[in-house]
Formats: sequence, structure tokens, C-alpha cells
Amino acid sequence: MKIKPLILFIAISLFSIPVAVYAQAPDLGTTANFVLFSTDGAVSNSGISQLTGNVGTNNGSSTAFGNVNGVMQDNNGASAQCAADLLIAYNQLNSEIPDFFPASLLGNGQILVPGVYSISEASTLNLELILDAQENPDAVFVFQIQGPLSTNADSKVKLINGALACNVFWKIEGLVSMASGTTMRGTIIANNSAINMSTGDTLEGRALSTAGAITVDGILAYTPTGCGSPVHLGPAAPDLASTVCYAIFSSNGSVTNAGITLVTGDVGTNVGLTTGFDALNVTGEIHPIPDVSTAACAADLLIVYDYLNTLPIDIELLYPAQFGNNLVLTPHTYLLNAATTFTDTLYLNAEGNENAVFVIKVIGALATSTFSKVILINGALAENVYWSIDGSVEINDNSIFNGTIICNNGAISLTDGVELNGRVLTTGGALNTSAVTVIIPPGCPTIGIEPVSANPIEIVNIYPNPFCSSLNVIVNDVSNLNNAVIKIYNVMGIEIICSVITDKKTVIETDDIPAGLYLYKIENNNNIIQSGRLISQ
Repeated sequence: MKIKPLILFIAISLFSIPVAVYAQAPDLGTTANFVLFSTDGAVSNSGISQLTGNVGTNNGSSTAFGNVNGVMQDNNGASAQCAADLLIAYNQLNSEIPDFFPASLLGNGQILVPGVYSISEASTLNLELILDAQENPDAVFVFQIQGPLSTNADSKVKLINGALACNVFWKIEGLVSMASGTTMRGTIIANNSAINMSTGDTLEGRALSTAGAITVDGILAYTPTGCGSPVHLGPAAPDLASTVCYAIFSSNGSVTNAGITLVTGDVGTNVGLTTGFDALNVTGEIHPIPDVSTAACAADLLIVYDYLNTLPIDIELLYPAQFGNNLVLTPHTYLLNAATTFTDTLYLNAEGNENAVFVIKVIGALATSTFSKVILINGALAENVYWSIDGSVEINDNSIFNGTIICNNGAISLTDGVELNGRVLTTGGALNTSAVTVIIPPGCPTIGIEPVSANPIEIVNIYPNPFCSSLNVIVNDVSNLNNAVIKIYNVMGIEIICSVITDKKTVIETDDIPAGLYLYKIENNNNIIQSGRLISQ
């Protein structure tokens, strides 16, 4: 007779145990490849926006976008499939059973755990909303908002304890309007409504509408990594063969130098003369006249060029005259189908894979501004970067360049102060240098070369730039620093951050820094060893 009460007690106890809340991520299908998309509506941009991911519409047009690290897909098979997949994802999110019913005002330091959140009216994001995955990288957050969503200026969604932007979803039944300086994370699906993003907004996720215009103005937006997203490796690298040891070479043309030029690697031409280089400043062999080595290099260079020239294109950058300007590229084969002007900075992001390969093909001449930079981040290496140029190349004063430049039947000019971590090789044309530094990447069997800094002029690399919630400060050689600090100033000269640098990597949280231009300097024993500018978005 005592057994039944015990069984009843156990049963009641089991039903009383809290059940873990598990929201379900929808199947995005091909929409996962898009950073901006509307099933039915125009997609437009003003200002310089930095976008990683496809952009398109299935009924309308995408206009005024500069160079996008993705494919423009308007009114084609890809957009039709995306529209179908978007509807499936929307229906999945719409059918999830809510776990929580928060107030319509989100943020103000609010901390939320994984689950499905339902708001029955219009909602506003203010200041900071914190999503806490509780150390579960598979934790999913779903927001079902039965009305418009707006954000106040400089509001933020912050992810902590393993939360990932790829596991955050916003289903909005109305207009989505983000004020300037908003940092948003997650995939936004606006049902039958428009999406507006303002200057300085950052989106780690996607902005998708089942029917409505999407308008952006000078934003940073990129599809999130993780959650099974594809790993970008880029194409297979070419076999450089004998060209691997040459830093400066022309198959058919004079190679001349003026000023003090420092070279690690061989220098020569297979037709013409090599002049002006000081053997004391060249770690490698100078070939003053053609010989067996230059003949082999000329033959191998043509093979390398042909290989790069026949690679299938992943992404076409549609505005060659606007190349650079803080554009971020990932491991792919890119095409610029006209003469290209490179201004300011280009970031090559290996996404943590040091074997990732970048190929940038230019059908026309390439010219840089002075002080232009190719910056390698997240594991990118100069030895895995290739530039195939069908025209002349001008790398102008004080530029920092990374990668092997192969010019087809065009002249090459490197002017005062240029630093190249790579090679300059032409199949035919004069090659002129003037007081530059050229260092070939590791790989030449006759020249012992240690891996060098991705950006040789800089003791410390700082990325991402533009930045959002944090800055990574990477020291190329910690032994060079003693009592080092990084100081960040606003445009009024007021110091807003001072952080000690003691390790190879220092992470600086920047959530509270408003959007805008900032200056930094790095001091070592009270001496300024590096300075520059940073942009907060």
C-alpha cells in the first residue's frame, strides 16, 4: 500500500523538472548566401557600403551598389530559388511556439537566454540587448514581432557566452528601420514590408524581405560564419616552378632601378638588361643579362599566367574605378573587367584558414593611390595571394602591397617607398623600381626566408577596420615591445582608450565607441612606434 504514493510522488517530481528551451533554426536554403534580398521590391544603396554576401531581388532591380563581395542576382534562377527558400524559412519561424513574451521595448542592458520570444506589437531596440548562449554554441534565438521593428541610434545586439549571429533570427511583421550606428546581429525576415538601414549601421547577418524595398546607406553588412556555412578556400594555388625565386622579373623588357632598393629574391630579365641594383642590397642573384635561369623563368611564368587566366570566376567586382576603399575580400577568384584604380585599403580575410588562396584578375591596367595598402587578416598569407593583370601596373609612393603580381604584356612601375611582400613579374614590358623594398614569400629553395609580417611596415596589425564591437591588436614580434600601450583618440584629440599590450594578441572591446573616425598610436617605452586611423561603424 505504500508503493502507490511513492510512484505518485516520483511521477509528480519528474513532471516538475524544468524542461530546457530549444528554439529551432529554420532551413535557410539558398537564402543563406544572400546578405540583402527582396522577393518583390527594389534593393538600393547610397554611399559606400561594404557588403559580403549576394545581393538581389526577384522582382525589381538592385542599384547603386559599388563593389560587393558577392554576386548580384536580379530576376534570374538564383533569385527565384531564393524567393522560394525565403518563404519556407519565414513559415518555419512563424510556426514556432513561443517560450517568452517580453515587453515591446528591447535592450537597455537586457539579457536574454535562448528561446522563442513573441512580441504582439511594434517593437523598439534601445541601447544594448545581450543574447547569452550559456556556453551552448548551438543555442538559437528567435524573435517573432507582430509589428514593425525600429532601432534607436547606436543601439546594439551583443552576443556572449558562445552565442552566434548565425543562430539569431528576427521575424518581423512590418517595417524594419535602423537608426544610424545600429549594430544588428542575426537574420532579419521582414514579411511584406520594407527594410531601411542608415549610415554607419553594421549587420552581422542578413536583411531579407518577402515583399518590400530594401534601402541601405553606407553600411557594413556580412553573412555570418558558423552553423554549417561553407568554408571558403579559394582556388588551388598555381605551381610557380622557377619563378618562385624571382622577386623582380621581365620575360621581355629592361629591368631598371633608381635609389636604394632592398630585394630578397632574384632579379632579372630574359630579353634586355638588368641595371641599377646594388648587389649589397639584394639577397639573391642579380641576372644582368639573359641566361639559363631567366629562360626557365620566362617559360614558367607563361604557364603560371595561363593557369590564372583560365580559372573560373567566382565574383565579379563591378566597379573597378572604386577598388579598395576598405573593401573586404574572402578567398575566391575575383574579376575586375576594366582598368582598375586602387584607392586606400583592401583587406584580404582568410577567415582563419592560412591555406586560403586569393586570385584577383584585372582586365586592364592597375594603378594605386599613394599610401594604398593591401592588409592580410585572419590568417591570410602573401604567398597565397595572386594578382593577374592584363595591362600595366603602377604601385605608387609609400604603398604596402601583398602577393605575387603577374602582368601580361605590360610595364610595371614601383615608386618611392613601396613595400611589396611578394613578387612583380611581367611576361613582356619594362620594369622600373625606385627606392622600394621587395621580399619574396617563403618557398625558394636557394634563399632561406623566414615568414615575414603580413604588413611589413607595421609592428602591430589592427583589425577589423572598420570595426564594430571589438578590435584585435596583433603583435608581429612581442620581443620588440616593452611597456607598450595602444591609445585611441577621437577627432577632438581626446583619449578614449588606453590599453596595455603584453601578449601577441590583445582584444579591445569597443561596444561603447560611437560610429566615426578615430586616431590611434602605439607607444613603446614612451616612444611612438606606429600610428594610424580607425573607423567605428
